[in-house]
Amino acid sequence: MKRIKRPITKSLLLIVMPAKAGIQRRVSHMTKRPCVYILASKPNGTLYVGVTSDLARRVSEHKSDVIDGFTKQYGVHDLVYAEFHETMLLAIAREKQIKKWRRAWKLRLIAESNPDWQDLSAELTAL
Repeated sequence: MKRIKRPITKSLLLIVMPAKAGIQRRVSHMTKRPCVYILASKPNGTLYVGVTSDLARRVSEHKSDVIDGFTKQYGVHDLVYAEFHETMLLAIAREKQIKKWRRAWKLRLIAESNPDWQDLSAELTAL
């Protein structure tokens, strides 16, 4: 019998951006917490899944192409999803889980929290 892997979303602290004015302060405290994030080149374009303890810094590095690699090569710069965790171990485990997912599952995850595929990084830099 073939086992089907399904997305698991138990015990996650999910911050969905863009936020309303009152929630932006809350997001500022979260940028220094372990976070799994997804970048995209354009809506439904190339995706990159990563993990960091400082989301604002890491997104800035991706956008400025400071580090050679996948995101620089394929122009993957728009922050379209972010998920914060209590510990780095939980964030790394979640990153590995999402990286194994089928593309359709990742697209659905993004669409559920950011249906317009807005670049959420403006919320980080506006703080």
